[in-house]
Amino acid sequence: MALLDHRHHDPLFAWHGVGPSLTQRLVKRLFDLALAMALLVPLLPVILLTAWAARLDTGASGFFLQQRIGRGGRPFLVVKIRTMRPLPGTTVTTLGDPRITRLGGWLRRSKLDELPQLFNVLAGQMSFVGPRPDVPGFADALGEEGRVILSVRPGITGPATLKYRDEETLLAGVADPERFNREVVFPDKVRLNRDYVLHWSFTRDLVSYCQILCTASQAAVLSD
Repeated sequence: MALLDHRHHDPLFAWHGVGPSLTQRLVKRLFDLALAMALLVPLLPVILLTAWAARLDTGASGFFLQQRIGRGGRPFLVVKIRTMRPLPGTTVTTLGDPRITRLGGWLRRSKLDELPQLFNVLAGQMSFVGPRPDVPGFADALGEEGRVILSVRPGITGPATLKYRDEETLLAGVADPERFNREVVFPDKVRLNRDYVLHWSFTRDLVSYCQILCTASQAAVLSD
């Protein structure tokens, strides 16, 4: 599907005044910047080590870049540690996907593959907490009401991410993972993400920030 047309469907205009206020967005952004810079100091060795290991494991670049749709419907490249062999396949992954390496499976379970997204946060493309950014095909499928989630920066984690933390296991248990993802999981994620934006509060974000800090603390142990 074609990328979103910013000229006619810019959610920043269509949903003006919905979600966090300008002051709240500024506070959230400053918090993101401070936390990202603080975490990169201890975690940079971990990021480089896991990227090196992933390169040996997959036979490709240790960093995986994929186009996602961000705030305002603008595309950007999300950065992750590569966990899959560079083989043809769908963007929907399930538990036991043959493309996922043994090391890659561990990185995905431990969430260490998400660490390079700290650079996306620093660049202003992402926030620590918010709707996960979708690939163009899914983002284009957003209805008019769903486009409100594009009025905020996408997040490393958020309510939908937490609910579907075992998504790969869930999809592995259905006959048609792609269809189930498209017809059941994706609409529910849109509902959760829309609710997050419409009822945003920094207090709710703090729960997710604490979970991120716990994961980062565990990862930092690897660099000691």
